[in-house]
Amino acid sequence: MSTTKRVKTITCHNVYNIGASLQAYALTKYLKNIGCEAEIINYIPDYLRHYRLLGCNSPAYNKPLLRQLYQLAKLPQRIMARLSKRKKRFDSFTKKYLPVTSKVYRTNNELKADVPYADVYFAGSDQIWNTLFPNGKDPSFYLDFAPEGSIRASYAASFSTDKIYDGYEAQVSNWLKRLDYVSVRESSGVALAKKLGVDFPVQVLDPVFLLNKEQWRGLVSDLNTNYENEYILVYDFEQSSHLESFVKTLAKENKLKIFSVLPCTYCDSSFENSGPLEFLDLIENAAFVVSNSFHATAFSIIFEKQFFVFNREEAINSRMHDILQLFSLDDRIITDSNAASENEINYQSTKKILDECILKSKDYIKHIVFDSK
Repeated sequence: MSTTKRVKTITCHNVYNIGASLQAYALTKYLKNIGCEAEIINYIPDYLRHYRLLGCNSPAYNKPLLRQLYQLAKLPQRIMARLSKRKKRFDSFTKKYLPVTSKVYRTNNELKADVPYADVYFAGSDQIWNTLFPNGKDPSFYLDFAPEGSIRASYAASFSTDKIYDGYEAQVSNWLKRLDYVSVRESSGVALAKKLGVDFPVQVLDPVFLLNKEQWRGLVSDLNTNYENEYILVYDFEQSSHLESFVKTLAKENKLKIFSVLPCTYCDSSFENSGPLEFLDLIENAAFVVSNSFHATAFSIIFEKQFFVFNREEAINSRMHDILQLFSLDDRIITDSNAASENEINYQSTKKILDECILKSKDYIKHIVFDSK
């Protein structure tokens, strides 16, 4: 009889977001590295379905006749998006690197009716418990479908904010209390979990830190990109004028080009069709990384890059602040009221803290998989 532990994870894995894809890959890859049979539950509810030809996400247009006119107007743009290089690169990454269940689940009821079997279930990582979004209000991401007798745990789940929204406090509290083990990604998440009645929440690192830089480099070794110039990589979700001004000054002082992951009017080159692998390659080869992205920050640390982080206007800054504070890199945060640090990052001191946190994170997983009931 096989003693190999069968593990299923559930996360927002197929949302055409670079960080979401890479964290989903990292957790199952690490679980396989320690000898588990690991799969991602292929849970794609309607609210997480992207690149649909039809559909109406705008309440203002979601009315009879008006909805059909809206869909018709959007159709050419949506056809082009479905044919884009970006979608193809994400789909290729998912097919090659994400071990998903053969069955696709669209609803919580479908999961309960045909539960994908496992000894251990992990909910996480990333913003699965962010109640600003539908996934934070979805019982599936709190493993409510997992049968009695199985082990139910979270790994590096993130609330992304410091409170529960829309009056969901009682419901989220009840869901969390059904879990055997709770780990979150931010220290603010530990405090919030305790407030919601979880006795011993643990802070662990995002799954991308479970793999080292050599393992990540192995994924992009076949891309054969050859950037002609040294560059600053920009990953700016908000088209921040403050970030733009800073990057232009940094580029001028260091005689560097400016590359961007997203469309950018002031950059020398934009790579808006990047998939997860192209993103990794751009980070690895950058002289500086300037972003307001959590995973751009995480991979800058993994690849030991010189980087700067800008605050977001959205209420999700806690995740960036937490990771920088954890590694004593607070001086990399730039706000309207503070200037950039002129000091280079000393990764020797950072690595010591990072290694300790990685060991703690791996021990948490190993204890659940191999030592628990």
